[in-house]
Amino acid sequence: MFDITLVQVFDFVGTLAFAISGIRLASAKKFDLFGAYVVGVTTAIGGGTMRDMMLGVSPFWMTNMFYLICSAIALLWVIVFRKLLVRQDNTWFLFDTIGLALFTVTGIEKTITTIGPSGEHFPFWTAIIMGTITGAGGGVLRDVFINEVPLIFRKEIYALACVIGGIAYYICHHLGLDSTLSAIICGITVVLMRLLAVKYKLHLPTIKGEE
Repeated sequence: MFDITLVQVFDFVGTLAFAISGIRLASAKKFDLFGAYVVGVTTAIGGGTMRDMMLGVSPFWMTNMFYLICSAIALLWVIVFRKLLVRQDNTWFLFDTIGLALFTVTGIEKTITTIGPSGEHFPFWTAIIMGTITGAGGGVLRDVFINEVPLIFRKEIYALACVIGGIAYYICHHLGLDSTLSAIICGITVVLMRLLAVKYKLHLPTIKGEE
């Protein structure tokens, strides 16, 4: 039997969801198949790559072809269900939100289990930052690739949802809940924050220049 952990399941679903979201936006920009695949892969692995480089470990995708294969599956998914995805404008938001939530969890989980250069585990505030980077980093690169202003720089709450989810994880961890339940609550918190922010148009105030 395969020994599959919850984090691995989150990693697979998050990779697929983020790759689909990237490829979906690339198709709207009329990228060719290779260009769309590159955008999908970048969306799926970008945040995790930045996380691993800052944690001082080898980027996860360089030792496992799973992520490249999963992105190829996402490309086939978009090709097969292209008409349905194009008609449903909210499909991009759905897949992006799922990827954001699941990658926030995997980023936190990897950070708290990684040994730092001093031989000790990283503090939890670092895990929250790394979870946010894992969740939002790929989306930043995706938006740059398709020539859009990155979503985290706009008014819409995006990366902040990851931070709040990370805080929820920390509270659960502090209360003694097991990692599985903490991960689930963290992911649900991120999703709820995104849904509430979009539904009620919640956003942070913008900095105004000279008028």
